Amino acid sequence: MTTSNDEKKTAKYIVRKLNEPAIIGDDIKEMYSKFAKRILWIDDNEVPGAFQMNTAWWKKAQPRDPLFPEHVHEYDELIGFFGSDPEDPYNLGAVIELDLDGETNRIESSSLIFVPGGMKHNPLRLLKVDRPIFHFSVVMSPEYSGETVYNIKA
Repeated sequence: MTTSNDEKKTAKYIVRKLNEPAIIGDDIKEMYSKFAKRILWIDDNEVPGAFQMNTAWWKKAQPRDPLFPEHVHEYDELIGFFGSDPEDPYNLGAVIELDLDGETNRIESSSLIFVPGGMKHNPLRLLKVDRPIFHFSVVMSPEYSGETVYNIKA
């Protein structure tokens, strides 16, 4: 007899639907929905013991400038941007500006960005989107503590 996925003892480690955390208020959800579609979010609240990661498709240029302001946190972060053309995977099909430690970096190709804990990063500007971008961020912490990001007005 086959056991359904939900009945397996390891099912608790698999996230299949989006449960946005309380840190994301209605104003941020509304602003985000104007340019992106969040896919999944995982953290210690969703799966005990997990670090935090979120994923989304960014579909068009940002509704505000900057999209996210400069901030810093104590934990390392990995940020990814990937183009959606499987025949040309390094072509981002977009133009993003991201500041790292006060230096503006222009991103036009699929990229992984490592932000060491304690490094100021952002503002982030989504200047142009020709086709959807797959975006993710991973923080090596059980939760994202982004008050400087999420307590601003859209």
